[in-house]
Amino acid sequence: MAAATGAAVGIAESGPLGGTCVNVGCVPKKLLVYAAHVAHDVEDARGFGWDISTPIHDWAALIRSKDAEIARLNGIYGGLLDGAGVSLLSGQARLLDAHTVQVGEEVVRAEHIVIATGSTPRPLEIPGGELAITSNEIFALPALPQRVLIVGGGYIAVEFAGILNGLGAKVTQIYRGEMFLRGFDDDLRQGLATIMPTQGVDLRFNCNVSQIEQKDDGLHCTLTDGSTLVADQVLSAIGRVPLVDGLGLDAAGVRCAADGAIEVDAWSRTNVPQISAIGDVTNRMNLTPVAIAEAMALVQTLYHDNPTKPQYQNIATAVFSTPPMATVGLTEPEARQQYAHVDVYRSTFRPMKYTLAGREERSVMKLLVDRDTDRVLGVHMLGPDAGEIMQGFGVALVCGATKAQFDATIGIHPTSAEEFVTMRTPVQEI
Repeated sequence: MAAATGAAVGIAESGPLGGTCVNVGCVPKKLLVYAAHVAHDVEDARGFGWDISTPIHDWAALIRSKDAEIARLNGIYGGLLDGAGVSLLSGQARLLDAHTVQVGEEVVRAEHIVIATGSTPRPLEIPGGELAITSNEIFALPALPQRVLIVGGGYIAVEFAGILNGLGAKVTQIYRGEMFLRGFDDDLRQGLATIMPTQGVDLRFNCNVSQIEQKDDGLHCTLTDGSTLVADQVLSAIGRVPLVDGLGLDAAGVRCAADGAIEVDAWSRTNVPQISAIGDVTNRMNLTPVAIAEAMALVQTLYHDNPTKPQYQNIATAVFSTPPMATVGLTEPEARQQYAHVDVYRSTFRPMKYTLAGREERSVMKLLVDRDTDRVLGVHMLGPDAGEIMQGFGVALVCGATKAQFDATIGIHPTSAEEFVTMRTPVQEI
């Protein structure tokens, strides 16, 4: 987009094009989620009259297919850069000053520098922590580990618990806090925590790992509750940190926060006027579409004489857990903190697909409404297709939709999504 304005643009990249999302993040993760769901679909098929023999999964074949798709996407990004006239500089970039970057043996100067290096998994700093893998390595495992300990309670940990369990591994997930997925709506968190053990995931809260030892029969993990667990693989998913090591930020005078994130203002500018930063390296809202929006705003600011701030309100997001959850707007605690009178609408039900399948999982749908203005403040869902459904409600909230407008919308029947436009009575009031 910057090159389209006529600017001379170069990108320094030390790895494959596409960043975390394309190579070791959202895209391969979603492909593995699809693979894991096949096991559930085969199980449910019996209720619909299908006689399907016990499925056998080939992890190596899945990884080969995934790798081919990622390579295809890498090529597409390369083609997009070539078509726009962007120069690709292959290698690790390091700032020499506010206008100069060294990439390998090459030194280039630029009027403006944008840092978009993303984040990297936080290391597991315990005795034997080096024996654990992270989300960077799990996509390249040669075989599916049969016994897995997942450490963490964020979306990465929860998603891989569902993936590995669905593909046949025995999964234990531990989290040091009371409830995982901090920051998401409590009804969805609790609903997912109720479902996952019924699928075979061993969930343990208020628990952590203090030591990992390699022995002949596997990795012996000492847990803080006093127990020991033997696993073939430990996946550390305890968070991510901004990727700033080796960038030469000190040489350019770029200031970082205590957590390592590059400090920026509302227009993504650092304290050095010629240097901006966008995406996860700034630790604002760490989502790929948000990083893209920050980039588009920066192009407007720099090259269209239109100073533009990224907007962070009503951004829809999903956790591709099993089942998935999705949300847009405020959680209930956030809504009650910001508004005097909040009406809560909640519905729990068994999706129609599960009635013949015999699956007892229940979906949760929730609306939060400002009683004084009737504006919908938050929409939350746990259940099949939550991410697909939530995108449309994201548009509604950006447009400032009211509960009356939700009520006036005729639902598509029979779907789960229609529940959002048929909830009429608040479940609680204050």
